[in-house]
Amino acid sequence: MRTITVGVDGSAHAHYALEWAVGEAAAHHATLNVVTVNPVAVSQWTQQPISYPADERALADARDAATDALNKLIAERGGPQPASVSVMAVNGNVVSELLNASRDSDLLVVGSRGGGGFSRLSLGSVSGQIVHHARCPVVVVPHGREE
Repeated sequence: MRTITVGVDGSAHAHYALEWAVGEAAAHHATLNVVTVNPVAVSQWTQQPISYPADERALADARDAATDALNKLIAERGGPQPASVSVMAVNGNVVSELLNASRDSDLLVVGSRGGGGFSRLSLGSVSGQIVHHARCPVVVVPHGREE
């Protein structure tokens, strides 16, 4: 395994996925790509994101938050580290952007949100679509232990 990609969105669920991906990338001495998506509308004709100046600030904030979370995890971890790490932030549709990232990955990692009374048994809409359409194997990391 050479490249592991993890999708993060600042949620606790994504933090569990990031933590798992860092450990897996370290164990395989793989490259870790962290992808965060600022959700914006996408043109029906061109399939390109439609972003406004305010979206650029949101994108920079998302990139900074993902970078901070990654750096904190790596610093706390000690021991083996991933071969290299990168953080990419993009405007677009979350599912589409993660599926695009799966094309160049050996493994795609996402968190599981689930919902309703059966949250421990179900996948969220993003993770469900990723599992069915990714171009590489997918790991859906369940949320943390119930308190």
